[in-house]
Amino acid sequence: MIDIATQLKTVYREVRKRQGAGGESGETVSILLRRRYTATIDDVWDAVTEPERLARWFSPVSGDLHSGGKFQVEGNADGEILRCEPPQLLQVTWGAENSTVELRLASDENDDTVIELEHTVPIEIAGSGAGALYVGPGWDVSLLGLDRYVRGEAEGDPAEWENSADVQRFSQHSVSAWASAAEASGTATTDEVDQARKVALAQFAPDLTT
Repeated sequence: MIDIATQLKTVYREVRKRQGAGGESGETVSILLRRRYTATIDDVWDAVTEPERLARWFSPVSGDLHSGGKFQVEGNADGEILRCEPPQLLQVTWGAENSTVELRLASDENDDTVIELEHTVPIEIAGSGAGALYVGPGWDVSLLGLDRYVRGEAEGDPAEWENSADVQRFSQHSVSAWASAAEASGTATTDEVDQARKVALAQFAPDLTT
């Protein structure tokens, strides 16, 4: 069983809206997650980049896995690897050229690893900060799965685990956490957040949504 309250508290969540910078145009919306892992940075880096290990906690990943190469996540997004700087930085496109995911890894004073995951899309895709609810809970589950894996607790098919009632209950609470983050950011109206909450619950907890 997932200790939902504890697991929710281990993740820092933030929703951001930015104007284009450095000559870029248009607004973007991004979500930021931060979580600590009781494993070395080299171990965590390998877990998030090596196909054999990714398949054990995330999903099978195939492709030309180096900077400039393209990848495909089975049953999920494809993209291009924009930057790969072991063991600290991985930046990829995710499903579209203007949707980017950046993983930043750092060691702390205890030799644990802190991961920051930032997913950024144009405002036209997100609609508003409420768009965080469409992706944030999914990344919450992924980071939880990574934690189980580096602790040696991940067993069986990751897809089956992600679709389990236990994880769906966790996702229900994750949707609420992201709704609170979107509201706190001032990037979405109450109506936008309420509508996104309904869609997100149907997406991430379909068996528990009535």
